Amino acid sequence: MSVRDALTLELRVAFSRKAQSIWFRVLKWTVLLAVGAYLWRGSHFWWWVGGALGFGLTLHLVWRWKTKRWTRAWGGWSDLDAARGSTRP
Repeated sequence: MSVRDALTLELRVAFSRKAQSIWFRVLKWTVLLAVGAYLWRGSHFWWWVGGALGFGLTLHLVWRWKTKRWTRAWGGWSDLDAARGSTRP
């Protein structure tokens, strides 16, 4: 698999409308921005950003490993159409 194919697959899964509902996305971004605004004034802001980035990347890679590159359901997520490249709405 080429790098371009891998990135295309990752983006298809990341922006799938079936992976997360709209209310969850809104709630997630609201919490993320509120926590970011709260931590912005602190002296350890960039440590928090780096830690969150590291945690998110680790979680992403573990999830990708457990779902066999987004082709198997694991842990409650079952948007396999997005991973397989389905063009259905």
